[in-house]
Amino acid sequence: MTAKIVVFGASGYTGRLVVSSLLARGVSPVLAGRSPGSLQALAEPHGLTYRTADVTNPATVRALVGPGDVLVSTVGPFNTFGYAAAAAAADAGAHYVDSTGEVDFVQRVQEEFSAKAAGNGATMVPAFGYDYVPGILAGALAAQAAGTPGGYLRIGYFALGSLRRGISGGTRATLAQALSRPTTLYRSGSLRTRRMGSTTYEFRVQDRGRRAFLAMGTEVLFLPESYPGLSAVEVYNGWFPVLSRAAGPLTLAAGALERLPGGRRALAKAASLGGAPGGGPDERERSRSGSYAVANLADSRGYTVVEVHVQGPNVYTLTGELLAEAAVALRDGHAAATGVQGPVGAFGLEGLTALSARAGLRVM
Repeated sequence: MTAKIVVFGASGYTGRLVVSSLLARGVSPVLAGRSPGSLQALAEPHGLTYRTADVTNPATVRALVGPGDVLVSTVGPFNTFGYAAAAAAADAGAHYVDSTGEVDFVQRVQEEFSAKAAGNGATMVPAFGYDYVPGILAGALAAQAAGTPGGYLRIGYFALGSLRRGISGGTRATLAQALSRPTTLYRSGSLRTRRMGSTTYEFRVQDRGRRAFLAMGTEVLFLPESYPGLSAVEVYNGWFPVLSRAAGPLTLAAGALERLPGGRRALAKAASLGGAPGGGPDERERSRSGSYAVANLADSRGYTVVEVHVQGPNVYTLTGELLAEAAVALRDGHAAATGVQGPVGAFGLEGLTALSARAGLRVM
């Protein structure tokens, strides 16, 4: 019996993109979520099967998959809603991939589920979308090209074109939560925390300098595992040049606001501005922007040794394509290791490069 691919959160914004990408590949996924009406409306035109499941009733999520199946989770924010799906996959021996951008969620998945997943023969690959495959691919290629121990790796994320009206509700919610939290970086064999936005760095993007602020990224978790010679790994976000200049004061203010009565509610309300919380840019809006990431590997004197650039479609389009490609690869037995893995650990650098190319991500 062929293993099935289940898209959990299928009727949400990212879930719909994943379903569309799978259908374009000739794959008929099982749709899952908590709203039977929305699932039925999405499933019927394509003759798809759907199942209801709710994170508040973990047994319903666990019932979605069996050994060897693939669970694609798009139900976020993941720190709030994501654990039921990850636990279900680990318990069932099902492969797992998700769209989270929350590094602390990924750390918890590593700690709680890696041994169980490995024991059950499953591969779990969290954060396999625009967050953070482009940076990991670019960083891995830079580390491999350098070929020598050591190196200070900085990874920057940028948008080509305008994202002014192109941010989804899920992204806004994640960003609002992140403003008041410390970010993680890697230094000489250990993880350390610093305030998000506390420093900036200028990258070369299409032959001009663009500044980005210190941000979160799973590169700090996974790249040192694959390339232990790296002495430092940092991740930066340069989507909005104005925000890069204001990020330091903004994160200070967000931290202070969160400590006040009602502060968390105020941040959540700010995240909802600009559109419906569950919505996101349509195909026309997505066509107006592209994704770009840079990996800059410098030596101990600060001189660039290797620089790798990757470019792809709109960040949401790319996420849907990457999740679909990963789900098919896991279903077809192309994982390189079991347990909770980063993109390189899960597929190998050659496999990840090929998978990313099929999703539209090009190495420049």
